[in-house]
Amino acid sequence: MRAPSKLLGLALSLWPTAACAQPTPQSRVGDIITEDLIRRHVNVIADDSMLGRATPSRGLELTAAYVADQFRRAGLKPGGDAGTYIQRYPVPTGSMPQQRTAAASRAGGPGERSRPETFDPGFAPNTVGIVVGTDPVLRDEYVVISAHMDHVGVNGRNGADSIWNGADDDASGTAGVLALAEALAKAPPRRSVILLTVSGEEKGLWGSRWFTENPPVPLDRMVANFNLDMIGRNWKDTIAVIGIEHSDLGKTLERVATEHPELGLTTVGDLWPQENFFVRSDHYNFAKNGVPALFLFNGTHADYHQPSDSPEKIDAEKEARVVRLIHLAVMTVGNATARPEWNPESRRRIAPRR
Repeated sequence: MRAPSKLLGLALSLWPTAACAQPTPQSRVGDIITEDLIRRHVNVIADDSMLGRATPSRGLELTAAYVADQFRRAGLKPGGDAGTYIQRYPVPTGSMPQQRTAAASRAGGPGERSRPETFDPGFAPNTVGIVVGTDPVLRDEYVVISAHMDHVGVNGRNGADSIWNGADDDASGTAGVLALAEALAKAPPRRSVILLTVSGEEKGLWGSRWFTENPPVPLDRMVANFNLDMIGRNWKDTIAVIGIEHSDLGKTLERVATEHPELGLTTVGDLWPQENFFVRSDHYNFAKNGVPALFLFNGTHADYHQPSDSPEKIDAEKEARVVRLIHLAVMTVGNATARPEWNPESRRRIAPRR
C-alpha cells in the first residue's frame, strides 16, 4: 500500500496447463485456494531475487513475468498490449530505475530462473488476464480483481538487510490474485473477470491510473473492483473493507461472510479514518471513474514499509480464508442479474463526473 506523502515511502510451476484441465464443480473450486498455494506465491514474489520490486526495476520485470506466466498456465485470455499479458506505461519524467547494490548482488532464487531479456527503464509493467464469462450477454461486463506487485526496492540505510521484500505489501495481494485466477478459470461466473496486477502503486498509483485511462474494455462495462492490498497479517478472524459504505458491494461481501461461517471471518469497515486509506491504494482509480470498489486490508503493522516485511511473517492460512471469501463475493457479483449500485451521495462525492 502506498505510504502517505509525509512517510514516503520464475519459478516452479504451480498449476497444470489449462489445455489439460477439466471443468471443476463450483462446490470444489474453493479447495484450490489453499494455504500452501498462497505461501508458495508469496515466497516467489517477495524473494530477495526480486530486489524489492521498485518501479521501475529489473526485479519488478521479473515479478511481472512470473505473474504473466501464471496467467498463461491458468488459461486466462491476455488483456495487455498486442495480445500479451503485459500492459506497459511510461514512467513519469524524473523517476530513476532502482540501482542494484552490493548487498543486493548476493540475491538469488526463484525469480532468477526466468529473466526477461530486456529491461527498459523508461516503462513499467502491469499484468492483465481475463476469465471470459459464461453468459452470452453478461460476459461483456467485467468484475476487476486488482493488487499491486511493486514495493519500495533496495535501500541500504537499515544495515545488512537492504532488500525491502514487501511480503504483506503487497506480495500477499498479488498471491491472492494468482490464486483467484486459477479458481475462476476452473469455473467462471456469468460475467467476465479481469485479473490485474499493477506497478507504481508506491509511487502514486501510477499503474492503476494508466489502466483506467487505457483500459482493455470500456470502463462503463466494469461493474466492480475488489482490490487486495495487505491481506496476510494481523487478526485471524477479521478483514477490514475500506469503502464498504459507498455501494451495495459492501453489503454483498458482508452477507457472503455471514453465509459462510466456515471461513471464520468478520468484515469491518474503515477503523482508521484519520489515515485516509480510501485514496491510498489502487481501488481509488476505479472508484473515481465510477466503478464501485472495495479495498480489502488487514491494517498496517510494525513491519510496514520496513525490510522486516518478510515472507515468513505471512499468515498464509488466514490469507487463504480471506481469498476464499473474495472468490465467493466475486462469484456472487459475477452471477447476479443486476450490477452493484453506488450510494448516490458517495458517487456524487467520489465520482462526480461519471
